Amino acid sequence: MTLAPPERARPQAPEPLPAAGPVPHGLRATARITARAGADGVTGLPVLDGDGPIALRRVRSYGTQATVCVVGAMSAPLGGDRLRIEVTAEDGADLRVTAAAATVALPGRVPGHATYDVELTVGEGARLEWLPEPLISAEGSDLRMTTTVHLAPTARLLLREEQVLGRSGERPGRLRSRLTVHRAGNTLLDQETAYGPGAPGWDTGAVLGGHRAVGQLLAAGPEFEEKPAEVRVLGGAPGEGQGVRTPLAGPAALTTAVAPDALRVRRLLEAGG
Repeated sequence: MTLAPPERARPQAPEPLPAAGPVPHGLRATARITARAGADGVTGLPVLDGDGPIALRRVRSYGTQATVCVVGAMSAPLGGDRLRIEVTAEDGADLRVTAAAATVALPGRVPGHATYDVELTVGEGARLEWLPEPLISAEGSDLRMTTTVHLAPTARLLLREEQVLGRSGERPGRLRSRLTVHRAGNTLLDQETAYGPGAPGWDTGAVLGGHRAVGQLLAAGPEFEEKPAEVRVLGGAPGEGQGVRTPLAGPAALTTAVAPDALRVRRLLEAGG
């Protein structure tokens, strides 16, 4: 009897690797605005470049001032997003920037915080009004926001910030905000605030005193060198909120207010402006 030769073990093909899925990450977007004074004194907009969720629309204005409205093209900022707006008012320009609606910080599918950075540059003899609608910190969100301003010695600025901690009936998310203003290379204002889970004492009497809306209005310009702002206490009636307008150690005045809601914060800021 003839024996068949033993069969050689066949090498097994390697198992295919799992298909690589998309790596989760947040949205990256930068919008830019540049305002330039024309020969006739009317301010033009040579750069008006929106990106991602930040849409920019030129709005009809009167006189020599140019007006731009920031329109949210999609929900943002979400967790992991990196958003940025850069605004430059060149020498002699007059620019007003508003917003169509409030910005809502929301939790996202991507772990980690979102960032929203604003950089404003105002040249000699230029004026910038930065007047967005409130930022709402929704429950579960985590946002770090910075606003950095560079002012020439003769520049003028009107800047408003309003923050609402949580939508109706919900707790706030985490919100850390920093505002830094430089004038002629020197620091005019540098402050940082933190609200929501993990921020010590934010809802105590030493900070918000139970209020859920906070805002500030900063006015800066050479006119405050000749006549500094006077201290004014605002509001104080039950349910109205309260605020104060104070001069800064430089040509500027800062109005700060806290109130139960955004509407009453706006009223206090306008009274102090």
